[in-house]
Amino acid sequence: MLKIWGRPNSINVQKVLWTADELALAYDHVPAGREHGQVGEAWFAEMNPNRLVPVIDDDGFVLWESNAIVDYLARQYGKDGFCPTDARQQASARQWMDWATFTLVAAMTPVFWGLVRTPPGQQSDAAAIEKGIAACQAAFRLLDAQLKERAYLLGDSFTLADIPLGCAVYRWHALEVPREELPHLEAWYARLRDRPAYRARVMLPLT
Repeated sequence: MLKIWGRPNSINVQKVLWTADELALAYDHVPAGREHGQVGEAWFAEMNPNRLVPVIDDDGFVLWESNAIVDYLARQYGKDGFCPTDARQQASARQWMDWATFTLVAAMTPVFWGLVRTPPGQQSDAAAIEKGIAACQAAFRLLDAQLKERAYLLGDSFTLADIPLGCAVYRWHALEVPREELPHLEAWYARLRDRPAYRARVMLPLT
């Protein structure tokens, strides 16, 4: 059986759990990381020497890095268009998945840490938060333009390309930050909220 390690409030673990639920996979979820521990154990380092989550073990096949895991699960178990078979569509999906991680989430990280993870009584970096908000707003304007004439990132159907960005857009809406009116982005976000797996795995309190 598929086994997934990672704390459920991690944006990267949420990608994997959401994907597994969309694919109706049977799996064993083991909370790990931060308050759940386990990542410091020697046996965990044998699976992932980075000592980070998520990690999966699919009948002996161990894999880490969230986008790689989403891509693997989609290719291995996806159907009904969730995983594109055309090489160009596959590349486009990976393009948006990587952009979500290295552009959007990277810009959002100092905002999240400053507003959510800064310990009480400790001063957050206001300049870093402001810079991150501006970078996120620019990224979301780009995403809004991509969604202008399509329901999802790659077209009319929900695919793995929507997973990383879907996790990020919920986090953005859960943060107390100024948000521009971006109608195409909001329509896409509404479509994601209609998905039971999205509500169950992604729409959780920020901690």
